Amino acid sequence: MKTPFVKKLCTATSVASLLAGFALVPSMAQADTWKYAIEEAINEVQGVYATKFKEEIEANSDHEVQIFPYGTLGESADTMEQTQAGILQFVDQSPGFTGALIPEAQVFFVPYLLPTDTEKLNEFFRTSKAINEDFMGLYAEQGLELLKMFPEGEVAMTTKEPVHSPEDLNEVKFRVMTNPLLVEAYQAFGATPTPLPWGEVYGGLQTNIIQGQENPTSFIESTKLYEVTDVITYAGHSNFTTAVMANKEFYDGLSDGDKELVQNAATAAFDYILDYQKGLEKEALDAIKEAKPSIEVNVLTEEERAPFKAAAAKVEAKFIEMTGDSGKAILDQMKADLEAVSAD
Repeated sequence: MKTPFVKKLCTATSVASLLAGFALVPSMAQADTWKYAIEEAINEVQGVYATKFKEEIEANSDHEVQIFPYGTLGESADTMEQTQAGILQFVDQSPGFTGALIPEAQVFFVPYLLPTDTEKLNEFFRTSKAINEDFMGLYAEQGLELLKMFPEGEVAMTTKEPVHSPEDLNEVKFRVMTNPLLVEAYQAFGATPTPLPWGEVYGGLQTNIIQGQENPTSFIESTKLYEVTDVITYAGHSNFTTAVMANKEFYDGLSDGDKELVQNAATAAFDYILDYQKGLEKEALDAIKEAKPSIEVNVLTEEERAPFKAAAAKVEAKFIEMTGDSGKAILDQMKADLEAVSAD
């Protein structure tokens, strides 16, 4: 049984003090200050998106947007609960953390589903019916208005020892988000998946509680995870995806003008963040190599990727088993959307 939000709040003095004034707002729809939580630091990709969103809102209205970076209001589960409760108006959260809430969102953890070509990937996120239409209803059922999904970069594995095959991950305790399908994926890859809150990852690697984790290169660089790892491996299996959402009651209560304002700001920030990320991963890898010349970087060949791709078929089957007809419909639509992008 989940711990009630109020009970959690009472045990977190710092969070309670930040939220104390929220109740003074008479109506979410009338709020002059809109509160927006992200899973990363303000200078990381989600923070850059949120900052652009804030700029667009404030430049075109009298509203103010207050951004709460990771840790300010607790872990990802806390900020989602706060958004669903209407305490926050906006939240940016990976489907990795919403998988238990919206099982179909775990589709982003089916390995080798998304293209590695950046232009095709970006076009997919722009035009996908699955993302821009079908997912909206699933999020709405959970009291959330889905505004945008966007990619944050190819996921790289970091480990203590080189990885060239699933056998190399045998007995490796690999940190994963608390996402059932991601657990399945790393089991299929041969590792021992270990769900762990983000705040415990650096220390876990440092003390060898875990030996591996995955994230985009820019995040590995900005959080200095390279300091507690020895090898970075690119298997081409995934791209980190995130979703920007609003509390649905708040959104539905906005005037038509404010709804248009929010949608326009979300789109402007989307276009901005895709452009911002051009070359970001290469720059991050160069910075890592400079900071730690001993780091080993491996890009797996097609031959080396083959057994990982074979394991991906089992993960896809597990996804359909876990989510039923609804998940299969999302997966089929995503494949159709991806095929359309590849055909262009």
